[in-house]
Amino acid sequence: MSNDNQILIPQSFLDLFLNPGRTRHHAPHALIMERYELCEDLASALVEQANTRQWELGVEKEDIVGRIHQGLLSGEAGLSEAEAQWVSLRLSELMDSH
Repeated sequence: MSNDNQILIPQSFLDLFLNPGRTRHHAPHALIMERYELCEDLASALVEQANTRQWELGVEKEDIVGRIHQGLLSGEAGLSEAEAQWVSLRLSELMDSH
């Protein structure tokens, strides 16, 4: 398989696929790339909704991100617990930059 993809996966995401005390990922690169693209797209898609809800409710960013995180953990998003945490952290970063 060619590895011509130009997307750089952040180390924080790659770390989700390491077993404790190990240096090799426990999933194929193609799967990690697929999961990263899903999580990054999800975080990006949630920014506008999160900013709108924060403004409407007049609450802190952390409150909105926490609520979204709980929703991501429900299982309907199809994310692992670690991926849900990563999406929430990424969402928080993206909210700060918008």
